[in-house]
Amino acid sequence: MRTSRLAFSLVFLVACLASPVATFAQSSSANAGTVRGSVLDPSGAVIKGATVQIQNPVSRYDKSVETDAQGNFEFDNVPFNNYHLSASAKGFQGGEQDVNVRSPLAVEAKISVKIGEATTSLTVTSGTDLVENDTTTHTDVDRELFDKLPLESQSSSLSSLATLASPGVAADSNGLFHGLGDHASNSFSIDGQPITDQQSKVFSNQLPIDSVQSMEVIEGAPPAEYGGKTSLVLVVTTRSGLGSTTPHGDITTSYGTFGTTNSGFDLSYGGQKWGNFISANGLDTGRFLDGPEFQVFHDRGNEENIFDRVDFKPSDQDTINLNLQFTRSWFQTPNSYDAQNATAWNGLLVNNGGLGPNGVLVGSADQRSKIRTFNIAPVWTHLLNPKTVLTLGAFVRQDQYNYYPSANPFSDLTPDLQSSTVGQDRRLTNAGARASVSYVSGIHNIKVGLQYEQTLLTERDSFGLVDPTINAPCLNADGSPDTDPTLTNPNGCTGALQQNPNFNPTLACYDLTRTSPLPSSDGCPNSTSTDSKFYGHADIREFAFYIQDAINVHNWTFNLGLRVDQYNGITQAAQGEPRLGIAYNIKPTNTVLRVSYARTMESPFNENLVIASLGCLDPAIVAFQSFVAGAQCASQVPLTPGHRNEFHAGLSQAFGKYFVVDGEYIWKYTHDAFDFSVFGNTPITYPIEWASSKIPGYAIRLTMPNFHGLTMFLVTSSVAARFFGPQVSGIGAAPGGSSVFRIDHDEVHNATGHLQYQPSQKLPWLSFNWRYDSGLVAGPVPCAGGNCANGPNGSDSVVDVSGLTPDQQFEGGLYCGPVHATPTMPISPNGLCPANLYGSTLVSIPAPGTENDDHNPPRIAPRNLFDIGIGHDNIFHSDKYKFSARVTVVNLANSYVLYNFLSTFSGTHYVSPRAITGTIGFHF
Repeated sequence: MRTSRLAFSLVFLVACLASPVATFAQSSSANAGTVRGSVLDPSGAVIKGATVQIQNPVSRYDKSVETDAQGNFEFDNVPFNNYHLSASAKGFQGGEQDVNVRSPLAVEAKISVKIGEATTSLTVTSGTDLVENDTTTHTDVDRELFDKLPLESQSSSLSSLATLASPGVAADSNGLFHGLGDHASNSFSIDGQPITDQQSKVFSNQLPIDSVQSMEVIEGAPPAEYGGKTSLVLVVTTRSGLGSTTPHGDITTSYGTFGTTNSGFDLSYGGQKWGNFISANGLDTGRFLDGPEFQVFHDRGNEENIFDRVDFKPSDQDTINLNLQFTRSWFQTPNSYDAQNATAWNGLLVNNGGLGPNGVLVGSADQRSKIRTFNIAPVWTHLLNPKTVLTLGAFVRQDQYNYYPSANPFSDLTPDLQSSTVGQDRRLTNAGARASVSYVSGIHNIKVGLQYEQTLLTERDSFGLVDPTINAPCLNADGSPDTDPTLTNPNGCTGALQQNPNFNPTLACYDLTRTSPLPSSDGCPNSTSTDSKFYGHADIREFAFYIQDAINVHNWTFNLGLRVDQYNGITQAAQGEPRLGIAYNIKPTNTVLRVSYARTMESPFNENLVIASLGCLDPAIVAFQSFVAGAQCASQVPLTPGHRNEFHAGLSQAFGKYFVVDGEYIWKYTHDAFDFSVFGNTPITYPIEWASSKIPGYAIRLTMPNFHGLTMFLVTSSVAARFFGPQVSGIGAAPGGSSVFRIDHDEVHNATGHLQYQPSQKLPWLSFNWRYDSGLVAGPVPCAGGNCANGPNGSDSVVDVSGLTPDQQFEGGLYCGPVHATPTMPISPNGLCPANLYGSTLVSIPAPGTENDDHNPPRIAPRNLFDIGIGHDNIFHSDKYKFSARVTVVNLANSYVLYNFLSTFSGTHYVSPRAITGTIGFHF
């Protein structure tokens, strides 16, 4: 409570300093600025009706306005970046000027034109416009680019955009992406609001891409204003209606493969003092998540989004902005063949005409999820004087997550992946306030800020054991578990049956395969309930103070910063974090050299943090963990923040005026590095903490701005993710035999190429993606002469795959000589295969005797994916009302490939089969 009172007192103190001093403009967004000014003729008189264009040729930001009766122009909500201004007027030659937008304070520009032949087009005169003298490497993507970019995931479009457009990002299933070697240590800054919780579509609902104007992805050392999870920082500027004196918007609808429909609209309207932007859309599809089979089973889902941004300028000194969002998603958990055909394979339970122990037909698994997300974020900016602006913001965001088991609990049993039926009701509420003062004068661009967040976590989980072999009271004469549902106690083992020495009486309290639960006299909570109930709550309070200064001296830029974080939750930590960056612009060659360093505090993941930190204090949780090899609750240490030292060195190099290369080398060392594991063979995942990690690598981006209608970019990277044991916190311990290993999101190399061509605004456009992934580290793949991520072991001459079901062998593409696994037929009757005949079409398995968890782990086989889009933005060549049409094809070659295989975190997932979508739109 002391931290809470201190934080709000400091915010209030800063607010009290706000007093109107002068009348100058400022931006309506913390992530954007304002560019304003006038167009002058040779005599210094203003020009009415001149056209002014602002453009960044790399991000492809491009806007135009006309000067008013006083010859003035203004661009609001301009994302931080370098820009080129161009002015043209009838009877005058064009004028140009470069501006640099780096704070909410307005940038003033006066553009002079000369008498002569008029020009109406912007020309990039040199490579100077292509490079930024910035100390932090980042990728800028504006709506003009991603509006035509084929995206794999419609429900996690921001994640898909970051994966395609930014170097150093490894693609994973279900909208998850691994930035620069970390599991999900990414954060979003939405108009200045910090969001550090996971945004993949199995955890939360993302901001819809229809509401995004631009996105900056920071891959370099993060400035001091960013904390928490900073491997990648995605700085998002939303769309605004401010200045839209003529309402304009879009109405679109689409239909595609898997019965996918998506309809939506957006509307922007307002005036010089107010504005409103609203977007809404709905998605329904038969393939919502990436499933464990290439063929789609039980994978329907829908999502509804609404976003509204309101801007209001009550005076020249004040701007009020309000962001509102609500998103609801509902989706099925995709089934494997095993889960879809439970009565066919599950002989353990279904040996009496397809009925389970409860007398009900087992049938297919039918697990579902529902996520509701709402967000409210008001912001007030106040101009203190021509050089200083104050920003005050507050926010409340909540994810309400529900996981529903199958109506028949025995349908949830899936070999080796799920032995319990589980339900979950989880709430994550993040509320806070922030205050910052930006001061720009001379060579200094100073920002001082405070931030307070309070995250309320509530977790309600229920578990019931549905595998009769896990905790059988009795063993048969051959040592196999006896599955007689009437036997509930080792005292009932008679005749040839013998007592099971590993029988766990606590776990027996929640064994749904037994027809009568143990009475409370045997240590069970009661005699009527056969499922475990876990309730957890935590209140996480975080306070941060930061100060940073970007200093520009001639060709040099220095970025000096200091951040102080205090974390007070289940555990406590406080850290000081210096940030330093230096860049030098060699102007004759259009080269920028940069180095940077950052010390960061790495905060734990909030999703299922309570059960991860305190679960081993619950006897039922201990019991459920006991049947997972290597994951017993040997000790209980709550997760605590770690710390990282990271170094970056890079350059930007422009070649002429049509080509620029950005590259950097990365080295990160983390004490107490976070990852995720899975609880007791259930769908519940939870954060864990390893002793340390080392992440070196490089990231490169090549960009070609518009050249006669042709634009392109290529991103490529190689980032290692080496983790060091032991596990130091979180329930149990993830399987692992060696002290150093490549985590399952390590990838040697990936690359994305994008090409876009439109010879004229009156002609159709073509968009093409190529994505290469060398493959993430695979899960427990059987191999010969090595542990292969702790899968079943064999000698150098024989591989034992008996630990996998036929369907799991099929999912991994396993074969033995000419015999390839099918969902119902294994590669050999006894599960043994000579090593010289063994292999996989989907996984790269080390040769016998060569497997090494650090230097040669099994990996997903390399894959190449191709996407294409073609469309026309103005079919009937109308000036006011426009009709558009487009067709996109994702996975054009219908490549049969994996994201991952038996991942500890998420299981097996295939890349989407070919998906064709047609879209029509009306624009006004």
